Amino acid sequence: MKSLALTLVLLVGSLSPMVAQSKLDFTLKNDTGVVIAEVYVTPNHSDDWEDDIMGKDVLPNGDSVDITFSRTEKTCNWDLKIVDERDEEIEWTELDLCTASHITLQYKGKKATAIIK
Repeated sequence: MKSLALTLVLLVGSLSPMVAQSKLDFTLKNDTGVVIAEVYVTPNHSDDWEDDIMGKDVLPNGDSVDITFSRTEKTCNWDLKIVDERDEEIEWTELDLCTASHITLQYKGKKATAIIK
């Protein structure tokens, strides 16, 4: 009986990293100097930005929002695009969402950078 319980604990423990890896949740902080009206996240190899994940909400400069989503793609590298309140687009490419829990977007001098933690 003890060996069955240990086997179940080991099996459940080994599944947890796989479940965690499929979730790509992160906190997004806006340090761009603009109000973010739309956010798009897509696998790095995709040509389609798909849907705005902000919906009707906006993200003022200096604020943060929790981004929650799970995807079936087996990639860690994702691209992120924002559209600001003046309909200007800014893109960040190859963000590693498998290891990121907090992403701070910056945009200074027409250069887009991201601090990933």
